Parts: sequence; structure tokens; C-alpha cells
Amino acid sequence: METSIPGKVFAAQARRSNAARIALFVLPLLMLAPAIWNGYPLLQYDTGGYLARWYEGYLVINRSTSYGIYLHLGEQTQFWLNLAFQAIVSLWIIQLTLRVFGITGTFRLAAIGVGLIATTALPWITSMLLTDIFAGLSVLTLFLLIAYRGQTTTIEKILLFAFTAFAASTHSATMIVLAGVCAAGWVLLPWLRGRITASGLTQASSALVVGALLVLGCNYALSGKLTWTPGGSGVAFGRMLQDGIVKRYLDDHCPQQQLKLCPYKDELPPTGDDFLWGGNNMFDKLGRFEGMSDEMEFISKQALIAYPWLQAKAAAKATWDQLVHVATGEGTNGWLPHTYGIIERYLPEQSKAMRAAKQQHWDINFDAVNLVHVPVALGSMVLMLGILGSAAWRRRLDDVTLLAGTVTLALLGNAMVCGIISGPHDRYGSRIVWIATFTAMIAAVAYLRHSRRGADEDAAD
Repeated sequence: METSIPGKVFAAQARRSNAARIALFVLPLLMLAPAIWNGYPLLQYDTGGYLARWYEGYLVINRSTSYGIYLHLGEQTQFWLNLAFQAIVSLWIIQLTLRVFGITGTFRLAAIGVGLIATTALPWITSMLLTDIFAGLSVLTLFLLIAYRGQTTTIEKILLFAFTAFAASTHSATMIVLAGVCAAGWVLLPWLRGRITASGLTQASSALVVGALLVLGCNYALSGKLTWTPGGSGVAFGRMLQDGIVKRYLDDHCPQQQLKLCPYKDELPPTGDDFLWGGNNMFDKLGRFEGMSDEMEFISKQALIAYPWLQAKAAAKATWDQLVHVATGEGTNGWLPHTYGIIERYLPEQSKAMRAAKQQHWDINFDAVNLVHVPVALGSMVLMLGILGSAAWRRRLDDVTLLAGTVTLALLGNAMVCGIISGPHDRYGSRIVWIATFTAMIAAVAYLRHSRRGADEDAAD
């Protein structure tokens, strides 16, 4: 007995529905595959500093209190609640971005999701207790707020706004990059009318204002100080130290200025990380941040004035170096004494599970991973330039070009902010470059769709 046409349609719809449910269940699990395999959320050098904010009640350089509170909310689940949120929100933002570009269907979502999981740092940063996952996702949500307000529902707009505000509050570099994208949007608005709107830019800018207020509010709630998260001058000092600028300044000015570092000017460590975080006796003797913050700020400002050309060359090199530093896994190894100590001090019930994880036994090796991730990341950035170059040649701004331009601006801003202030690190590149790969996938689907449409028209003729 043959099945009726309505019955076949219903069966096909049921299969698609089941496939969608499977995809929505499996993709978040795949995004958390590294943590599941590890047996515990992945940790990094900086994780302990964020975890401790809830318990220690004072501000620490570059350690967001809003993110510390976010981690505290998931402590009772050994932070799996945090990872689940990161995976689900990642899938939602990816799906929503695909939808506004007209890329729908379970197969396409699954194919692009699996592609990102296999070729980028996305599953590793989703599986980690660190702010990095919010850097790339917030660029996409800001883009949706600015350019696609008319294609999202009211509840989606509210969620995009809230997520962008929170993401901006988790790291000063993320806040600056997003603010730079908004500023560029306002400048280019007269030439991009029809593509972006003043109302979209207002909503996106307002989200950053709320994010800034969240920083101040969380800092006040945990420390009693209505102030921004510290870090600018100390981190900039570290970058100048490894560029040799601090040594140059001390050599030129120590005879006239009584600085604490003068007796140590010939013993400075090679990098800012070694000086600030390496546990060297020099920084400890000088009182660490409590004893050195004012002097580091003074030297940073004076060196900027004294050597403008040297600073400009160092900044340009740092920006370029940061652009190409995109390897996955920096700081995600078995030597994390500070983070281990924080967990054992404040969450002793988790010590056994944390110590049993594969990461703590040095079982994670990123060399093989980066044989794929690095060329994909670099190739994706080249493709962004190709998309923009092609659009300029054709004098045509389409949706894909607008996204590629936004992503390119964010990548460049990230490289400038992180490279110039903190110095180049692979972690800063890998946490955001995956959105270039995502954009390249969207461009590929759009190109294939356009080619197929052209072939169909030719066949019809």
C-alpha cells in the first residue's frame, strides 16, 4: 500500500525535526569535547585570579570581577554549568548569525558547527574557565545589534544586548575592541546607510555603556571601590620592558632620577611576563604591584614621551606579531601552580577531580592541533582581505562584505590593543580569529548559492 503524499511530507518533516534535535544536542557536546575528555574544565594561568575575586575581595590587575562572579555561580557543579552555558550560547549565536544570512537547515548548521570544532580553537576556549570565549562571540552579537535589528525578534534583541554588555565587562581588551567597532560604525554611518542604522549603533553603544557600569558595579560590590579594573600601566610597562624601552629609559635617566628599578637595570628579565608573573625576586623585593604600580606608570608615560619613534616602531611590530600569533593552547598545560593553589584553598572539595584531570598530568599536546588550527586561522584572515578586495573592485557592499569588514576591523583592533599594551601572545589571537573562519564559511555558502542560482538561470535560458 503506497503512502499518501501528505504522509510522505509529514514523515520528511518528522525526520528533519529529529535531525534538528540531534544536532542541537550533539553540537554543544562536541564543543565541550576537550573538557569532557579531560574530566574537568580546562584551566589556564589566569583562571585562578578570576576564581579568587569572589573570595579575596580586592581588585587584581586584569582580573574581571564580573567574570569572577559568573564563575562563582557554577562552582557547585564543578563549573560544568559555566561550560554548558558557554557551549549553548555559542551554538545560539552561530545559528542566529547563519539565520540572518539566510543559511538555514539542520545540515548546514551541523556542517558549519563541526567545521569550526574541527579546525579552530572554538571547542578549546568553550571548554575553558577563561574570558576568551566571549571575545569572538561578542563581535558577532555586536554586529547583529548594529546591522540586523530588523531580522531579530524582541527577545533576541534583549538577549543580544545583555550578552554583549556582559561580554564587554569580562575583559578590558574586549571592551576596547567592541568600542572601536562601534566608533567605526558611527564614522562610516553616512556611507553605509541602508546597511547599518543609527538605532542599531545606539543600541550597540548602549550595551557597552551597560557593560562599563557592570564593571564598576561588580568592582564596588566585591571590593568597596568604585573604580575600573586595574591593569593598564603595569601591562604596558611589561610590553615596553621586553621591547628594551624600559632599559633604555633607565640607562638614560637613572643618574638623574631616583627610581626603585635603577639598581636592577642590568638584571631585568627578558619579557614582561617573566617580570610580572615569573616569581622573580626582583619584583617581589620591590613590593610587587603595591610597591611598583606608581613607578611602572611613571616610566610608561615618560618613556612614551621620550621615545615616540621607538614606541611607534615597537607598536607596529607588536601589532603585526599579534596578528600572526594564533596558535591554540597557550597557557593550557600542566604547570599552573597559582590556579591549582586557588582551587585547593577555596574549593578543596574539587581538588581530587582537578588533580585527576588529564591536563594536570600533561596529557594535552597542542602541536598536532596547531598543524590544522594555525594555517586555517592565517588562511581565514587572508580570505577576509580577499573578500574586501573583491568588494572594492566590484564597488559593491553586500552582507558578507559587511561581516568580513567588521571581523577584519575587530581582528586588527584586537591585535593593536593586545599587541601594543600586553605584547603578542598566541592566546589573544586564537580566542578571536575563529570568527574569521566562520565568516569564510558563510562566504563559501553564499558563493555556492549564487553559483547555483546562476547555473539554474542559464539552464532556464
